[in-house]
Amino acid sequence: MNADFLDALRQIEKEKEIPFDVLLATIESALETAYKKNYATASDVRVRVSGSKGGFHVYCAKDVVEFVENDHVEMSLQNARAINPDAKLGDVIETEVTPANFGRIAAQTAKQVVVQRIREAERERVFEEFGDRVGEVLTGVVQRREQRNVFVNLGKIEALLPPAEQVPTEPYRFNDRIKVYVLEVRRTPKGPQVIVSRTHPSLIRRLFELEVPEIAEDIVQIKSVAREPGARTKVAVLSTDDKVDPVGACVGHRGSRVQSIVNELYDEKIDIVRWHDDIEKFIGEALSPAKSISVTCDEQTKTALVMMPDSQLSLAIGKSGQNVRLAARLTGW
Repeated sequence: MNADFLDALRQIEKEKEIPFDVLLATIESALETAYKKNYATASDVRVRVSGSKGGFHVYCAKDVVEFVENDHVEMSLQNARAINPDAKLGDVIETEVTPANFGRIAAQTAKQVVVQRIREAERERVFEEFGDRVGEVLTGVVQRREQRNVFVNLGKIEALLPPAEQVPTEPYRFNDRIKVYVLEVRRTPKGPQVIVSRTHPSLIRRLFELEVPEIAEDIVQIKSVAREPGARTKVAVLSTDDKVDPVGACVGHRGSRVQSIVNELYDEKIDIVRWHDDIEKFIGEALSPAKSISVTCDEQTKTALVMMPDSQLSLAIGKSGQNVRLAARLTGW
């Protein structure tokens, strides 16, 4: 195998991140296919390809038999002993069968197989890489729209943002940098397809983890998230350290932390509330910014009756009932 060929393989290994052994095995398989296609009439020829400094050599394994019926897979004892004096009936002898003009023919046949295998290995690697990243948030660039689908470039692959996972109020302009939640990775005939989301509640969780070190370090925990994509989100947080204020940690200095998440979500409003073990206190917090007078819970029906001052009533209900709806989803009551 000449040095130029090895260099070319090393380059492919670096560019495509496909292991060198896989590439060599692919080429061996391709040359085996080339030999069988051009020289073998029998389909059960056993071929071994050896890559050395002198080029590729093809070896065919043949059974030693008394009477040869198929010289592609069998060899007489006399011929076997010419190669190995100790040969006996039933042995398997490997003989070199590299044809004179094998290089040209093999190159033609091997090229297609090698290209195909490299493409398959690349697809498999991408599938494994993104399969491990389901549930993560990645940054991508909006590439194009096709009907109602938006395609987002994630570097090694173009992800699909389907209509069901889009926020109606977001523009998705060409070349916009957006963060997306990896929903699933599918195998398709054209290779792996990554499905991403902008509406998933876990997108909010991941954005807070990226922005708030206390959440990443598990000092502050996000207990629940209720979201109406594009309009408003409520996040309930709890601190495991008495010295750390969970709401303050999420809001940041002069609102810097929460503001960067709001900007990423195209000005979606975010309410951060304290989580309480006491459900009545928690329901009161969940209705913020409205301040309740009293909360009475009925455990059997999982419902709560909240008393509000007249001045706070419309605030508690929210635009088209949005505030109370989100509070109900956040608390599960």
